[in-house]
Amino acid sequence: KTLSSCTNNNNNSINTFSFDDDDEKPREECGVVGIYGDPEASRLSYLALHALQHRGQEGAGIVAVNNNNVLQTITGVGLVSEVFNDTKLRQLPGTLAIGHVRYSTAGQSHLKNVQPFVAGYRFGSVGVAHNGNFVNYRSLRNELEESGSIFNTTSDTEVLLHLIATSNHRPFIARVIDACEKVKGAYSIVFITEDKLVAVRDPYGFRPLVMGRRSNGSIVFASETCALDLIEATYEREVYPGEVLVVDKNGVQSHCLVSHPEPKQCIFEHIYFSLPNSVVFGKSVYESRRLFGEILATESSVDCDVVIAVPDSGVVAALGYAAKAGVPFQQGLIRSHYVGRTFIEPSQKIRDFGVKLKLSPVRAVLEGKRVVVVDDSIVRGTTSSKIVRLLKEAGAKEVHMRIACPPIIGSCYYGVDTPSSKELISNRMSVEEIKEFIGCDSLAFLPLDSLKKLLANDSSNFCYACFTGKYPVEPNDGPFDLKEGKKENTKPMNEMEIVGI
Repeated sequence: KTLSSCTNNNNNSINTFSFDDDDEKPREECGVVGIYGDPEASRLSYLALHALQHRGQEGAGIVAVNNNNVLQTITGVGLVSEVFNDTKLRQLPGTLAIGHVRYSTAGQSHLKNVQPFVAGYRFGSVGVAHNGNFVNYRSLRNELEESGSIFNTTSDTEVLLHLIATSNHRPFIARVIDACEKVKGAYSIVFITEDKLVAVRDPYGFRPLVMGRRSNGSIVFASETCALDLIEATYEREVYPGEVLVVDKNGVQSHCLVSHPEPKQCIFEHIYFSLPNSVVFGKSVYESRRLFGEILATESSVDCDVVIAVPDSGVVAALGYAAKAGVPFQQGLIRSHYVGRTFIEPSQKIRDFGVKLKLSPVRAVLEGKRVVVVDDSIVRGTTSSKIVRLLKEAGAKEVHMRIACPPIIGSCYYGVDTPSSKELISNRMSVEEIKEFIGCDSLAFLPLDSLKKLLANDSSNFCYACFTGKYPVEPNDGPFDLKEGKKENTKPMNEMEIVGI
């Protein structure tokens, strides 16, 4: 945890607790939305961003084309509900808009990094919102800077705007395709011009992007189908890997980037990132997580009295485990949804303070019981050890951890905030050693082979790099800290600067 000291008017020292280090889950970097042909485009974008809030809580923004064909922008640091109000949305008239929610690590929530970005070039203006990470960002930025380009942000997304502006092609779509074929890595992007909405997905299809249609005929793009549901848009299909979709007065046209025969979609979208009510990569997230739990109950069963979840992301897998095992599922941990980034800590230290603020054990469920607790993943293991201690202090007789994904041994370079490999506990310890470290009575992970078997014919279409260390697109520039230019990032997860924002 991070402690900082400040002084009030009575000269008393106040300690504040930061939750960044205590919440060790991988972080999805952002969510995007684009709407064409709706008179309330900006308001619908606002609602869609609210539905995608789980993909980024550090900043939000909307760009709309007003009645004078000018791209109007409002961005801000904070939640969607904190950035926008009715007055601000009234400043974004028009039938064409894009939006973005952003997650960044601590200390990097600068307004200048909040998307969408807007830039002018000799043939007009363009706005962009990006989910992903360009693994060749550093080399591209160096080339552009040597040619005279000046960068205003620390975001890899800005590289794309420079590539569009410096392209030798005349039509905007040709410029977009030219730029996208130069970047490598993960990207699901929406662009906006004075008269067009463009959606692009990288050839591997790492990150999700879907298309829907409202009853009035307006077209909607979003990172997840949950955003379509909220604004009453009907899901039509995914934006295909390597596809460029252009929406303008002539309708919807499809173009292709360099094709790739085998997609590598992020399996963690189904394990953790996406909402359970979303359909991602053509599959129900809820159904995937339920089946993960069933596999754990079948292959790693243990005598128990009750099954509980680490809320909220472990709930569906826990339901699957309980149903398959024939054991009751109960709420043994209650999560507080009203905890901010920091909290004032008493001078008399409280053990596991951060976890206790977020999770409260239910003694009536746990006392004297053999408990199976299902979580979606283990990253560093520190939070898991605190949860186990919390359950045992509440009277649990035994605590058996079941993890609804394989052990994570590799960092992600495709738009996810993860620690360096040396910080990942499964990269340093065996399952038995992890069990001893976190203090549980037994520990089992979802076997990678069983996960692939469940996915059947689609198994080769997913990326498992965080479980295997084998990367579909090599991170040529390596993990780095943009400010320091370091090739190896050894900072804790909450301090890392990931540029795929």
